[in-house]
Amino acid sequence: MSKSGIDRRYSDSSLPPEERAEILVAQMTLREKIAQMLHRVPPIPRLDVPAYNWWNECLHGVGRAGRATVFPQSIGLAATFNVPLVSRVADVISDEARAKHHQALRQENRSMYVGLTFWTPNINIFRDPRWGRGQETYGECPYLTARMGVAFVKGLQGNDPRYLKLVATPKHYAVHSGPEPLRHSFDAVVSPRDLRETYLPAFQACVQEAGAWSVMGAYNRTNGEPCCGSHTLLQKILREEWGFPGYVVSDCWAIKDFHETHKVTASPEESVAMAVKNGCDLNCGDIYPRLLEAVKLGLISEEAITRSVQRLFTARFKLGMFDPEKKVPWAKLSPKIVNCASHRRLALRAARESVVLLKNEGNLLPLKKDANSILVVGPIACAMDVLLGNYNGIAPQLTTLLEGVTGAVSAGSKVTWCAGKGMADLEWHLNDVDVVIACLGFTPEMEGEEIGDVGVQGEGGGDRLKIGLPGKQLELLQKIHSSGKPVVLLLTGGSPIELNWAKENIPAIVMAWYPGEAGGQAVADVLFGDYNPAGRLPVTFIKSLDDIPPFADYAMRGRTYRFMEKEPLYPFGYGLSYTTFKYSNLRTQGLRVSVDVRNTGDCDGDEVVQLYFSNKAADVPVPIRQLAGFRRLHLRKGQKKTVVFVLKREQLAAYDDEGKPSVKAGKYVIHVGGGQTGGTEKLITI
Repeated sequence: MSKSGIDRRYSDSSLPPEERAEILVAQMTLREKIAQMLHRVPPIPRLDVPAYNWWNECLHGVGRAGRATVFPQSIGLAATFNVPLVSRVADVISDEARAKHHQALRQENRSMYVGLTFWTPNINIFRDPRWGRGQETYGECPYLTARMGVAFVKGLQGNDPRYLKLVATPKHYAVHSGPEPLRHSFDAVVSPRDLRETYLPAFQACVQEAGAWSVMGAYNRTNGEPCCGSHTLLQKILREEWGFPGYVVSDCWAIKDFHETHKVTASPEESVAMAVKNGCDLNCGDIYPRLLEAVKLGLISEEAITRSVQRLFTARFKLGMFDPEKKVPWAKLSPKIVNCASHRRLALRAARESVVLLKNEGNLLPLKKDANSILVVGPIACAMDVLLGNYNGIAPQLTTLLEGVTGAVSAGSKVTWCAGKGMADLEWHLNDVDVVIACLGFTPEMEGEEIGDVGVQGEGGGDRLKIGLPGKQLELLQKIHSSGKPVVLLLTGGSPIELNWAKENIPAIVMAWYPGEAGGQAVADVLFGDYNPAGRLPVTFIKSLDDIPPFADYAMRGRTYRFMEKEPLYPFGYGLSYTTFKYSNLRTQGLRVSVDVRNTGDCDGDEVVQLYFSNKAADVPVPIRQLAGFRRLHLRKGQKKTVVFVLKREQLAAYDDEGKPSVKAGKYVIHVGGGQTGGTEKLITI
């Protein structure tokens, strides 16, 4: 005990973080505790507690804080189907985050977006192509999302036995995927089966397997309860069932929705009490000061507030915020590593691996670098926003699609560009070209988080009410096609696009997503054969919105590759290569599955080996098929490798009407290939 009467044992780094937090918080007044429950917290000088802002983002690179390496948007990272790569990306992001944080402290900068608590990753299921924020996710498959989410959380938080490198925050818990304009009042009604089979597995994996130290609640209600104050989600499932030891943060200004739009409480005091009592510890927003009045009204106890503040300070102690920098492993990271050469190379690799080749009729691709004349069409070709997606940082070097194409071709080749807005101008450019690269698709201004009141295709508020090529892009594409010139359709965007006409008429189609700072070079490497594409679709490209249920229907029936019976345009897991692969010798031993894969084509390349199973033993409704394993591997021309998967018994579970899993003895179909079709399969009995 110091002379001032303050117990400073919380400064003892040899004590457990939980104990240090308890000692520190016990010396705070009620007002001080409540002030520490907002995303922007004031200092407490008498206790040597500095100011801190909990709000930071790193969806695909440190976001909104200036210089950073910008990787492909999350949906593009998912398209790599490469877990070790995503883990490495997250590790690099956390290096840059630490370097930026410690440099900011040296500059006495404690503002937003320089802290160590990151509201990432977004592991909601992209169940409907209209959702504008689907680009932030890892797609529609719970298994793929879980694997990517676990890799990302581990990469951000590190593996130091003592300290957290960063705090990762899987979001938005739970059952959250649009419609964006309704999110502040919407009730996502789901069955226990869908909840357990589809919406919760990735969150459970990130909490129990990856050890995520924070979780962000969603804006909406789930089965009547506001997610940021849900006893079912936050207490019964997250803490009691999954054993979550960390803290929960509300989505921003979500707590006021309890009384203003959800109408489940009658006052701000009732709302804050409901949130904290059910385990929402941190308020992104400014409503938690009402906790003081809530205590006076007997709506909540000071003990409940103390519990939340202890969780928050446990995290800060685990991050090393109150320890000398020499004890914290990452405090010495130089600011020079931010967007350094090796990080830029990784961004290029990730962008290359994310590119999905959807069509290549007549082997139009790869293009010849010594083509006499190439026309690049479309304003997207010169745009930087299509590289960045959303929640992004700013890279000092950004390569647009046009720059990538121009840099790839021979010095003797002519590259011209036109926006394509004036048909007369377009016809003039089309007169004397060997091939046209049409850069079309969506931009972050057309899809995203609650974008104004009107979406690009109607009143979508960030969602898309139509999913075909926006504006007059299809008309432009048809005009180019009518010229008789070979056309490559190069698409950007973060969501599935309806491409019925293009699939029938355009010989080559490439999906580039929002590819990050090196997107232009990565795409050019694919177009001109310096890289053999192997990206796979993490979402189903449907033929029509008429083929799926209404947007606001959260039942999984008829949605995604797992439940959709109508034929898709391009299925989940689909992607072409410049080479070919043959699968053989599928064998099983219990739940151990192995298969031989040979590159039978004319060039080296990556293959994404995918294992699906269909449950024929269940006596309850089950998915048509579901992904249970995948591996990206490189095979030289003519090379063969054996790939082994070891399934866990719980992966085969079927869920009853109450959401309880069980694995029935009986027959299961195992399919292994480069997608849902082709490859090889076997009927097994367990």
